[in-house]
Amino acid sequence: MPDNILFSSAPAADLKSFLDAKKYSKLAVLTDENTFRHCYPLLAPALPAHEVITVKSGEEHKNLETSAYIWQAMTDQALDRHSAMVVIGGGVLGDMGGFCAATYKRGIDFILISTTLLSQVDSSIGGKLGIDFNHFKNHIGVFQLPVFTLLHSGFLKTLPKAELRSGFAEIIKHTLISDEAMWNEVRSRAFEQQDWEKLTRHSVDFKSYVVTEDPKEKGLRKILNAGHTIGHAVESHLLNSGNKVLHGEAIAVGLIAEAYIAHKRGLLSQTSLDEITRYILQVFGKVTLHVKDDDTIIQLALQDKKNKGNRILCVLLEGVGKARWDCEISAEEVKSALSFYRSA
Repeated sequence: MPDNILFSSAPAADLKSFLDAKKYSKLAVLTDENTFRHCYPLLAPALPAHEVITVKSGEEHKNLETSAYIWQAMTDQALDRHSAMVVIGGGVLGDMGGFCAATYKRGIDFILISTTLLSQVDSSIGGKLGIDFNHFKNHIGVFQLPVFTLLHSGFLKTLPKAELRSGFAEIIKHTLISDEAMWNEVRSRAFEQQDWEKLTRHSVDFKSYVVTEDPKEKGLRKILNAGHTIGHAVESHLLNSGNKVLHGEAIAVGLIAEAYIAHKRGLLSQTSLDEITRYILQVFGKVTLHVKDDDTIIQLALQDKKNKGNRILCVLLEGVGKARWDCEISAEEVKSALSFYRSA
C-alpha cells in the first residue's frame, strides 16, 4: 500500500494529524451538496481555518464550466502555491477537484477524502484526474497523485443503494482481470451479502500495485480499462441523450459486451461468459439500448483515450483472472456485442 493512502477508522483525527504536520498557508475544502450535508460535518471540527466551495453533484457537472467556478473560488480566496485543497467526495468530485488543484497556479497539493465505494476502490487510486468535454468522458486531464488519500468505510453508510452498486462494478472488474478465486467468491453472494471492507481492501491492493508498476499507463495499467471502452461510450451517449446512468451501470454493460467479444475470439469459454452475464444482469438489471444508437456509441468509442490512430482498442479477458490490453476491435464487433447484450 502506498504511503499516501490510509484506511481510517477515525477520519477527522487522521486528517488533523496530516494537516498539522503540513502547515499549509491556506486551505480550501471542496464538496458537493451531498458530501457537504453528510460528510463535511464529521470532518469540519478537525480542519484549520478554511473556506468551503460547494458545487452540484453528478457527471453532467464534471465540465469546464464547473471547473471555472472552482478556479474562480480559489482565486477569490487568494490561494497561493503553498495552499492546499481538501476534496470531500466521490469519483466525479475527486476527478474534477484534483484536476482543478493540479492546474491552479501550475499545481497545489490536494487531499482526497473518498466518500463513495466507486471512488474508494477505483478513481481515488492512481492519480488520474480530469473532466468531460463535449460529451467525451475524461477528455481533458492530467496525472497527479493526491498528497494524502483517506478511505473510511463509514462514509459508505451515507450512500443510496444505486451508488453503492455503481462501485461494485469496478470490484467485479478487478476480480475478473486479476483473481478468479475472488470472482468466484463474489458471484457466490448476492449484492446485499458482500463484505465491503474486504472487497475494498482487495481492490485497493490490486490497483495500487498496478499503478505503482505503471503510473502513466504505458503498459500494465491499461488492464484497468476492462469494460470501459464500450462502457464509457454507452455512458457518454446516455448522458448526452438525457438518459443518464451511473458510471458502474455503464461499466456493467461494457464488461458483458467485451466479455462477449473475448468469447467470440476464443479467449473466454461459454461457461465463463454465461456466468459473467448472468451475475452482472442479476445485480444491475439491463440498461435500455436501442439498435439505432449503435453507430453513435461506436463513434464515441472511436474517441476513447486508449485508442491509437483510428482503431478502437480495448481489454479482453483471457479466461477469468487474466486479460490482454491494446486489443483492436472492429465496429462490427461492437455492434455484435451490443446486440448480444440486448438479447441476454
